[in-house]
Amino acid sequence: MLWICCLSILASTAFARHPEPEPSYAKWGNMAVQETMKRYGFPIIDYLHVGRTYISARKAEEKFKLWLRKPDGKEFGVYVTIRFDPVTDRVETIGFEETNR
Repeated sequence: MLWICCLSILASTAFARHPEPEPSYAKWGNMAVQETMKRYGFPIIDYLHVGRTYISARKAEEKFKLWLRKPDGKEFGVYVTIRFDPVTDRVETIGFEETNR
């Protein structure tokens, strides 16, 4: 009986879910969501991290695509590009580009 209890504990710890580490773009994703909400005020229904581009040693961009829904039910996408200094994390610009796709 004891071995069944020990086996049960081992199995539960072996398959326990460990929290995933936060992705490197999480800070920028939160900023993209907050700034999009400020600018548009519509619910965000989907989110995609497009990727990071290094422009130079002191300049990088994180790009996200957010999908929003207007009060009339119509949906549209917004590409949000955050340009920043990857050494200091100082934001230079935040750009928005609307799309229907």
